[in-house]
Amino acid sequence: MLASLIDWSGRNRFLVLLATLFVVVAGTFAVLRTPIDALPDLSDVQVIVYTEYPGQAPQVVEDQVTYPLTTAMLSVPKSKVVRGFSFFGASFVYIIFEDNTDIYWARSRVLEYLNFASGRMPKGVTPQIGPDATGVGWVYQYALLAKDKTLAELRTIQDWYVRYQLAKAHGVAEVASVGGFVQTYQVTVDPVKLRAYGIPLMKVAQTIRDSNRDVGGRVVEMAETEYMVRGKGYLRGKDDIEMLVVKADRGTPVLVRDIARVELAPDERRGLTELNGEGEVVAGIAMARYGQNALEVIHNLKEKIAEIGPGLPDGVTVQTVYDRSELIQRAIETLKSTLFEESIIVALVCVVFLMHVRSALVAILMLPVGVLMAFIAMRLLGMNSNLMSLGGIAIAIGAMIDAAIVMIENAHKHLERLPEGHSSGDRLEAMLTACKEVGPALFFSLLIITVSFLPVFTLEGQEGRLFAPLAYTKTFSMAGAALLSVTLVPVLMMLFIRGRIMPEARNPVNRLLIRLYRPIIAGVMRWKKLTIALALLAMAASIYPASRLGSEFMPTLNEGTLLYMPSSLPGMSITKAAELMQTQDKIIKSFPEVESVFGKAGRANTATDPAPTEMFETVINLKPQTDWRPGMTTDRLIAELDKALQFPGVANAWTMPIKARTDMLSTGIRTPIGIKVFGKDLDEMEKLARQIENVVKKVPGTSSAFAERITGGLYLNIEPDRAQLARYGLAVGELQDVIGSALGGEMVTTTVEGRERFGVGVRYPRELRSNPEQIGREVLVPTMSGAMVPLGQLAKIVVAKGTPGIRTENALLSAYIYIDIRDRDIGGYVAEARQAVADQVKFPPGYYVTWSGQFEYMERAAEKMKIVIPITLMTIFLLLYLNFRRLTETLIVMLSVPFALVGGIWLMWLLGYNLSVAVAVGFIALAGVAAETGVVMLIYLDHAWEAAKAHCRTDGRSPNADDLYGAVMEGAVERVRPKMMTVVAIMAGLLPIMWGTGTGSEVMSRIAAPMVGGMISSTVLTLAVIPAIYALIKRRQLHDPGSKLTSL
Repeated sequence: MLASLIDWSGRNRFLVLLATLFVVVAGTFAVLRTPIDALPDLSDVQVIVYTEYPGQAPQVVEDQVTYPLTTAMLSVPKSKVVRGFSFFGASFVYIIFEDNTDIYWARSRVLEYLNFASGRMPKGVTPQIGPDATGVGWVYQYALLAKDKTLAELRTIQDWYVRYQLAKAHGVAEVASVGGFVQTYQVTVDPVKLRAYGIPLMKVAQTIRDSNRDVGGRVVEMAETEYMVRGKGYLRGKDDIEMLVVKADRGTPVLVRDIARVELAPDERRGLTELNGEGEVVAGIAMARYGQNALEVIHNLKEKIAEIGPGLPDGVTVQTVYDRSELIQRAIETLKSTLFEESIIVALVCVVFLMHVRSALVAILMLPVGVLMAFIAMRLLGMNSNLMSLGGIAIAIGAMIDAAIVMIENAHKHLERLPEGHSSGDRLEAMLTACKEVGPALFFSLLIITVSFLPVFTLEGQEGRLFAPLAYTKTFSMAGAALLSVTLVPVLMMLFIRGRIMPEARNPVNRLLIRLYRPIIAGVMRWKKLTIALALLAMAASIYPASRLGSEFMPTLNEGTLLYMPSSLPGMSITKAAELMQTQDKIIKSFPEVESVFGKAGRANTATDPAPTEMFETVINLKPQTDWRPGMTTDRLIAELDKALQFPGVANAWTMPIKARTDMLSTGIRTPIGIKVFGKDLDEMEKLARQIENVVKKVPGTSSAFAERITGGLYLNIEPDRAQLARYGLAVGELQDVIGSALGGEMVTTTVEGRERFGVGVRYPRELRSNPEQIGREVLVPTMSGAMVPLGQLAKIVVAKGTPGIRTENALLSAYIYIDIRDRDIGGYVAEARQAVADQVKFPPGYYVTWSGQFEYMERAAEKMKIVIPITLMTIFLLLYLNFRRLTETLIVMLSVPFALVGGIWLMWLLGYNLSVAVAVGFIALAGVAAETGVVMLIYLDHAWEAAKAHCRTDGRSPNADDLYGAVMEGAVERVRPKMMTVVAIMAGLLPIMWGTGTGSEVMSRIAAPMVGGMISSTVLTLAVIPAIYALIKRRQLHDPGSKLTSL
């Protein structure tokens, strides 16, 4: 069938070229329209339920909000894990869904279950669904700067002008504010005056609440004209609040200003931001919507910022502090240059080996058409151009032109054999014959490379999302190349292979190869068994480097931006956090490699940021590496920064922005390794977590280990004395209302001032609520008789320790231990640390630990590989058998696969690479390529042996060992050029990837290294061992004509 297709293509050149033109046009369109990103979106599908419960302690939030919500969400279809976070005043419930779940389907399911759970919430508490952003959606962050504006004024500009305008940019899910001060009207009441006038605190709150509304009175008609009636009662500022009447006594009004001080003051805050160690700033975080093109979203945001710029007050500017588009541009530029280098190298290989530029053009022209076919497929599947999808094309380039090279070389051989004075028709027929001779087998060999990569599609989770684009594009590229090899290549050969062609015997490259190879093959044929034994010895020797290789989930991708995430002890005040962060940022900014430092403590005003105050996230933008100190690397810079940032009670952790958000979303752990302790009592869990922390710190390779202090929060507990309450005729609820208002500063209403809105809170003066004694003495509770009783007489006020925040996973209480490691592979480290924990920590019944972070994915990927790799080998075997239809040849080629591993393992060891999913993908790709080189060798050995047998038949005799020896020499030595061309083309295509240093090279070099090393050992096998095995088997068949092998 394939021979017929080649024949048809050769005779219908115009149709083939017309179809190629369509492919080129469609491919160019696809290239221009394909969205660009740095990496595939590695985050899981998540839906966040965010609930604000102002002023409430974490335990209250957990009991009344988070626990009812998490238990309701456990049964949401397709949900994988439900994580709950209870912080001061806020609850977050993260529902993580299985792979390939549609996010909008997931959101609608969560809404269904939320309707049921909402009925169990406290009065006035409304859970809401977070934005439809991805876990890595923080694509752009900015700071508002102005010399003559306060932080409160800048925050007002951010909240009521900038934020809303940027949220309208296409592809933006949400813009969150963080830092600065949110302004509120504080009505600070004087308890002495309240007692004198006999006014309960709740009466002040109720008065303000009732005095802040506009009403409509329908319409009145006057002089045939309609007038709409409006009763204006909105509070429009401090003066309006001060003039409100709280009570009238014998015609004398008691105004708010008589009993309280009204001022516009900053509200309490749970997050702050700092820039370059110069002081606090107001910032905004823009999140990309799920499935949106990050580069386009950032471009739209920048356009919107330029558009609203003239509307900002004088002196106010927007400064970018994190911009992912720079990473995207760098990653794509690196790959573009790599693809260009590869194409040039591969073209040079063709020209040098063939010594005929026009023939080389066949392979050179076929290459971009194959790449464009891959882009068309990408566009149809809605895939992005990113590091991995373009990387798939990059690692395929060398192999894509294999078929073209062998067919051109075979055509040269056939043209050499044509008699003098042949016609152009003879040339075309000779070329068609040459194509038909090797085309079908080459099509199969390219198909083997294509199919051998299919098991990568079975990877799941984060590794599946990372490598699926690479697997798709490599598969498309190879499938395109296989199709072009039997359609376009024969046509291009007929068009370009003209004029005088240098005979193979006079080609200097070929002569050199034959001169080097002939003595080797002669020795191999003499000592066939010794050659095979040496090859097996080489395989056995590779056990040593294989046992020395470490393991990791994935090499760290250098994003060009660092994320410093120190953890400190809970209970830190926001003021202290600001002071510590400014000191840290000043130190970081002093390093010459650092461009800018943007620190965030606590959380931004968004559901996607469940960070407590003691959690810092500092984005460090680095200068281009050309501006760094000589010999400085990212790892060395991190080590130096780490050394400079040693603060008591602060545990450092270093990562990168995209990686951190992906890890935190998938496992809840922000460091490479994490331990989760599950149990039922927080005190016991903290004790275990601290024991584990101490054990792990002693394991070699630990750079930091930090157990979250889950009971380190400080509380002021006010316990009602029910007997005393009964004595005064008070209910517990009345007491709690006073505590909520007097101490908590309950928000009673919101003023409407143009486009801006400010809350109004009522509370006691700070000096009367600064310690337990004063609170007990000065906070007054009104009784039914109108008397005012001090709080201390009705309740017990004690300082106690408790939890600063509660974490749950699938409704189980959990405590996290974060571990950062240096100069150690993850697999080896976890094995040692696990053993140490098992030996030294005793777990009570009902408590257990799980190891998480990157290690969790690594174990999952390793389990998958145990199934995937055998499937790959079985697939290759099946395809080889379908091609050869004989078991012997199939087994000979299959031998090339384990020999290919030898070189891959040795090169990995020499380069100091760890085993990872990227390396496994490289080995899977290598299996197909190695099998292909074996197929090419066998094609020529078979052709030479069939020709020798035909020659013997014409001489009327049976073939003997000398004929076999001659055929092997002919098939191996005389046809060394096409075999070396395919190998050199593949390796030349991979070397720029392996030696690359740009963005993304960390992952790509891990894929290329096993392929390059494997190609070297596989070539040695192909050139030396396969002829030896082939000769041994065929010789046995000669001596034993009845052998079963003859029929195989």
